[in-house]
Amino acid sequence: MAIKTVTQDALEYLAAEGIGAPHAFTTRWGGVSQGQFSSLNLAMHRGDPHENVEKNYAILAKALGFDVRDLVQTRQIHSDIVRTVTREDARGLDHHAYPECDALITREPGVALWIFTADCTPILFHDPVTGAVGASHAGWRGTAADIAGKTVRAMVQAFGCRPADIRAAIGPNIGPCCFETDKDVPDALVAAFGSRIWEHIRTQQNKYYVNLKEINALALHRAGVENIEISDACTMCEHARFWSHRYTRGDRGSQGAIIVCKEGNV
Repeated sequence: MAIKTVTQDALEYLAAEGIGAPHAFTTRWGGVSQGQFSSLNLAMHRGDPHENVEKNYAILAKALGFDVRDLVQTRQIHSDIVRTVTREDARGLDHHAYPECDALITREPGVALWIFTADCTPILFHDPVTGAVGASHAGWRGTAADIAGKTVRAMVQAFGCRPADIRAAIGPNIGPCCFETDKDVPDALVAAFGSRIWEHIRTQQNKYYVNLKEINALALHRAGVENIEISDACTMCEHARFWSHRYTRGDRGSQGAIIVCKEGNV
């Protein structure tokens, strides 16, 4: 199975064939925002008029079949915090209103989980047996803190999921072609996962090029997840299609990943 591109009118997003719940890894395309935020910016506090962001969420909600009032967002801090949420946790589109965390899980039908990205790694989860879903934001710090594996274990504890039943999809991020780091990043990853992660790091002179997708996939395998789909898109290489924090030096909008808990199981 593969992660494919979906288009609905002007809207473009990516979806994983193995995830049975409505979901999307958004791109920049299909919204109403203008200028540097063109066009599907989904962040409220980067300078885009709020009415544009609200319209962008309405476009995405229509495409995926969820109610924006049931959307739960993340106030991300590059942590390993996983929150279990229900519809009562939905607080609108201002992510500053939410408790700090970098992953969300739920089993309440209709609830939509959202995480923001602009180079970091988005990961979506669906258990077709229990109906539970999850969404994680994994920068390199979150990756080193095993946010992927901890999301799986949170789904096991909260909903009785079996890791082997969970299907995961890893979306667009800054790829190993572009994610240049100093040695502190591989050191942190080796401390978390052992020397095996050097298979996913390329060295060049005194710099390191890290494949966060594959390292998060390793974390998921260690947590017992067998079904993992991985996008090959790099947000920095494809900066016309995705926002890249590195490419824009922070002068940007935001894309993200969303998954909706559906009625019944697949």
